Amino acid sequence: MSVNIVEKIESLPPLPKTIIEIEEFRKKYEKEAPELLEIIEKDALIISTLLKISNSAMFGFRSKVETPGRAINLLGINFTISIAIGGTVQNLLNTNLEPYGISSDDFMKASNLSSTLTSLWLSKVDFELKDELLLPTLLQEAGKFILADIITSEKKTEEFKAIIVSGAPLSEAERKTVGLTTSEITAKIFRHWKLSENLIDLIEFVDDIPKCNDAVKEKAQILDVIKTVCDISNPLSDENVAKGIEKASRYGLNVKALEQSIEKLQDRLLDE
Repeated sequence: MSVNIVEKIESLPPLPKTIIEIEEFRKKYEKEAPELLEIIEKDALIISTLLKISNSAMFGFRSKVETPGRAINLLGINFTISIAIGGTVQNLLNTNLEPYGISSDDFMKASNLSSTLTSLWLSKVDFELKDELLLPTLLQEAGKFILADIITSEKKTEEFKAIIVSGAPLSEAERKTVGLTTSEITAKIFRHWKLSENLIDLIEFVDDIPKCNDAVKEKAQILDVIKTVCDISNPLSDENVAKGIEKASRYGLNVKALEQSIEKLQDRLLDE
């Protein structure tokens, strides 16, 4: 790993106290909505992000969500935790994503689509698995902010884009240009912030599934499918949906439930 990558990660600001409290709350076996509300009410950014996402077409709630308490009741505790941590992490890492040809808003939209698709898909398969994977699906692309910063500062943007234009996957372009992929960088960021090792283990080898520990391989495969379908440059495009379904079939995952969930999410987005 280059000195530049180490320096970028070590220079990141610490996680806000609110996020540390939410992370501790997330680890509890018994979670109560009033306690979560008490934590997030201390952070105006989290409340703003939560209400913005709650009122998006992704969820299709019939009336406007105007309070964080109602958002928690409608979204559920685990989804709310994911939004709170995910939005804050993205805000802390926020940098120009020009090498990837997207804006921060595009990135946020793709991340939120990822977590929504995870919820729709895994609700049909396994509720406990859904709750476990909501946060990693939202956060797994966070390393792209560090990668974009390095690619730009080392003046490798054109080289990076040329590899992508050649038809290579983003992970291959990242490895050729910087030496590490998004999933590897994201894991290093979260270790720096001392987030849970379980979260890190799920994300670290999504870009290199054969390296996964057998205990988390299926979960990493699900993250890979979600990441493919909701690719940051063109989420839910016909091409990316087809690639994601092909991966799900190859991995032996529940393809029918995935297809139904994608169709449901696409229908919601038509109402935007």
